[in-house]
Parts: sequence; structure tokens; C-alpha cells
Amino acid sequence: MTHHDTLRRITEAFDFAAKVHSGQTRKGHAAEPYVNHVADVAARLARSPHATETTVIAAILHDTVEDTDHSIEEIAARFGAEVAAYVAEVTDDSTLDRAEQRRRQVEDAAHKSDGAKRIKLADKASNLTALAESPPHFWDIGRKRDYLAWARAVAEGLRGVDPVLERDFDEAAQRAEKALGL
Repeated sequence: MTHHDTLRRITEAFDFAAKVHSGQTRKGHAAEPYVNHVADVAARLARSPHATETTVIAAILHDTVEDTDHSIEEIAARFGAEVAAYVAEVTDDSTLDRAEQRRRQVEDAAHKSDGAKRIKLADKASNLTALAESPPHFWDIGRKRDYLAWARAVAEGLRGVDPVLERDFDEAAQRAEKALGL
């Protein structure tokens, strides 16, 4: 695959993500466009020396199935089976309640592929940065602290594959901790 092909595939993924997340906003008080989150996750992942075209594209698309009416099959048809496999691996089962989804993320983290672990680390770091900088106005301090503790529990199972992303997660967790007065 040529450099041009790589750029084309990545920009097509960003274009697709921008369209499918159109109108969605983050929960924080800044209410930034949701696509900013997927861009942040992809940018964090791309800083890792282990990032690949496939994992960056999957990072861009990581919330597509969970947060829109698009399917894993559509992701596979547009971006290939490997991208779709990563997206599927980081997508929560929407038939489960939030508490069970969270429990499973902690339980399953250590069993994910290295690529999925990297995407999840970048995602959790992005979410903790948002928690520190623009937390949901309707979350009380207890909920914010619970989210931080849960994100750390998930990250524990993701460790051992990428020191760059682990360090990024740890820095984001420390910023969130400081912002929460812990």
C-alpha cells in the first residue's frame, strides 16, 4: 500500500466519522462536537511507535457502532475486516446495562488484542482529559471519582503493550485526580 493509499484511507475514516457523529456532542460543559473525541483518540494512538494504519482507523471509528446506527458489517465493507475486528473488540454490548458493560470492560481488558488495548488506553486517556477539563455538568463529585477509579481499573488490564500510551493514560489520570481535588 502506498503512502497516498494510507492517507486516503485515514481521511475517509475521518470523513465517515464526522458524518455519522454529526450533531452529537460530548457530555461536558463545553459541549464540543463528538468527532473531537475520536480525533483525540486517534491522535493519541498515532503518537505511539506501535500505531499502524489499521489501529488509527479503528480508533477513529471506535464509537461508530456503539453510538450510531451503523454496524460492524458496514465498517468491514468500508474499511476492511481487520479494522472491523478492532472496532468490534472495543465496542460495548448495548444489550447490557451500563453497570454490566463497565464490569465486563474491567474483566475483559487483559484478554484483548494488543491493538484493541492500545485503542482502549487512548480512549480512556481522552475521556479522563475531558473529565479534568470539561466534565459533565450533571455528574456529582462521587460519579466523577467513580469514573476515574473505573478507568484506572480498566487500564490495569491493558498494561504491558505500550509504554507511550500507558504514560499518556497515567498523565491524564493524574490531571483528572488533581481537577477532582484528590
